[in-house]
Amino acid sequence: MSLVGNLEDLGLGDILQIVSLSRKSGMLSLDSRDREGLIVFRDGQVIRATSSVLRENVGDLLLRHGLVTLDTLKKAVFIQRNSERPPRLGTILAEKFGVPRDRIEALVKEHIEKIVYSFFAWNAGTFAFELGEPEELAATNFNPLQFMLDQGLNPQWLAMEGSRRLDEKRHRGESMEEEASEPVVDVESLLGPTIPGGGGQAPASAEAALELPVTAADACGDGPLLLVDDDELIRNRLAAVLGERGLKVRAFASARECLAALEDLANAPTEPVLLIDLIMPRMDGGGMLGGLELADRVRKRFPGLALFMISDHANPEAERQARGLGVREVFGKPRHEQLARPDGAQALADLADRLVAHCRPGDGPAEDSADGHYNLGAELFRELGVAEAPGARVNATPGLHLLRGMLQELNAPGLGGGTILLVLRFASELMNRAVVFFVKDREIVGLGQFGLEIDGRSADALVRRIRIPLDRESILRRALEAKGPLRTDPGDSELDDYLFRQLGERRPKEAFLGPILSEGKVVAILYGDNLPEDKAIGDTETLEIFLSQAGLAMEKALLERRLRGRSGD
Repeated sequence: MSLVGNLEDLGLGDILQIVSLSRKSGMLSLDSRDREGLIVFRDGQVIRATSSVLRENVGDLLLRHGLVTLDTLKKAVFIQRNSERPPRLGTILAEKFGVPRDRIEALVKEHIEKIVYSFFAWNAGTFAFELGEPEELAATNFNPLQFMLDQGLNPQWLAMEGSRRLDEKRHRGESMEEEASEPVVDVESLLGPTIPGGGGQAPASAEAALELPVTAADACGDGPLLLVDDDELIRNRLAAVLGERGLKVRAFASARECLAALEDLANAPTEPVLLIDLIMPRMDGGGMLGGLELADRVRKRFPGLALFMISDHANPEAERQARGLGVREVFGKPRHEQLARPDGAQALADLADRLVAHCRPGDGPAEDSADGHYNLGAELFRELGVAEAPGARVNATPGLHLLRGMLQELNAPGLGGGTILLVLRFASELMNRAVVFFVKDREIVGLGQFGLEIDGRSADALVRRIRIPLDRESILRRALEAKGPLRTDPGDSELDDYLFRQLGERRPKEAFLGPILSEGKVVAILYGDNLPEDKAIGDTETLEIFLSQAGLAMEKALLERRLRGRSGD
């Protein structure tokens, strides 16, 4: 799930506050007037930032400050690239070459702050925050000279300091815009291309790529199938499976190798077919949609070739652009975790069979599909160019503006017992009806509601009479055990039947359950659905953030009561 909106409506300071309060991990991408930015969070702390304007990397920074020589940098990058689990460059330089770790950390911290502060001048454009662990979301975009902090920066402090600096510069009539900079260290010129995300060197040329023998008639014609994927495991496993089906497969780790091979095959009697990974680095080493760049180059240089794509993350916008480049079909491919399971081999076999069925000459481009379910992340959002035209806007995540205002109310002094009312008020913006349940020692009891219509009877009174024992199965107990938000079917236990009778007989299509935690325990549960409409629950990310903050507010109120009680002794 993502938080998506416009910088005109929600400034960077507010966004940083929201992510910090939510304690989430993920990537925030910014797109403003042909400028692109990225801030990476771990547990609500900023650990990385990049900008298309300030493109200096760790190598540039250390060379400029005299902490390393170019020769030392080359040796460190070589060690990094030949490691099975590549450590960060700063770690290698500190452990292997005696570069002071605190000096590296200080320079990286200073540079990340500089980048984040520059974003405060971006007052128009779009943003998207994609949840997920940074390593998972950035796995296909490994940069040997990346910035990264072990101890992150506090976003609330960055928000206050960034706003202060912006105000001061505006008062002096200065601009916070930074002039574009280019990196002075070209990683590929140091060691040549790598396999992103893994150790070891990539093949030095197209001739070094994997080539499998022909075992049967080629369903894609007599020419070879050129497979391009930066993921070594997927590349080799898929090439083997395709080879078993009689395809002459040549597999490549990078777009450059594939383009070199295509030039060699330009005068061949038979044309090759291309199968390209959608999500891989571009040829300059940045970005995540290198497959689109390669498809564009192939289409311009070899307009008649059949193109297909694979991706382990469905994304309708990227696939639409791929089809606009003449890609006939975008196939889903298994992820690493699936390959480790028994069904992994079958998933590869199904992919190979679908490719054979689709790549026969005469197949036209597939119809544009509107069925998408996953937004990969900040960098992918940025590359898609959602805000293609000046002033273009995106549809903001539901509840995002409400979240900003209600977080202020939640933290207001003297709120007292109003936390539950704020929870119900927030939920009312996203769902048709909701009930808050209080968790006691042995049972869960109704506390408050909105939206219930129960034959003219007092809905509040009926809700307060609901009792759900903790020692028996129910969807409320599931939420209690999960200690995290659930979107689930209504359940079919005896207590679930009782619950829905009390709430008006009908069962919803889907229910949302959001536990509220205080001092590590679930103290209340928000139940919500969309009855009387028969529709699923929409995006609840902002509500989940608010529930986590409601629990913290309860902890604060409880602590204050304890302190007042002690002072009165």
